[in-house]
Amino acid sequence: MNTLKDEVYTLERALLQPEVRRSAGRLDALLDDGFWEFGASGRVYGKADILRSLPAEDPAEYEIREFEAQPLCEGVVLATYRVVRTSGGIAASSLRSSIWKHDGSAWRVIFHQGTPCSPLPTR
Repeated sequence: MNTLKDEVYTLERALLQPEVRRSAGRLDALLDDGFWEFGASGRVYGKADILRSLPAEDPAEYEIREFEAQPLCEGVVLATYRVVRTSGGIAASSLRSSIWKHDGSAWRVIFHQGTPCSPLPTR
């Protein structure tokens, strides 16, 4: 049985997959029309910005760690997690948060924030 946490994790994971990031159609289906983002770069992005920029970005590998999903009210969930992004052999960590809302037919992300952070210590 899938829990709400599992369902939102799967959606967040999809947004980090190269085949989804390269597809404006798949991104359009996952992002709410009112979507906006505070990027790790410090820039603010709207849905149109994401649909234009993500399909053109260089591919990277993403690892999600410390994932949590907290219902805020009926049909609204806050996801928080750490991402380790590796591109060209260089790894960078960021803390992420997303607000997902269910529109009656599907979950769509309405807000996302990425904040650069120190890498986790090696074990």
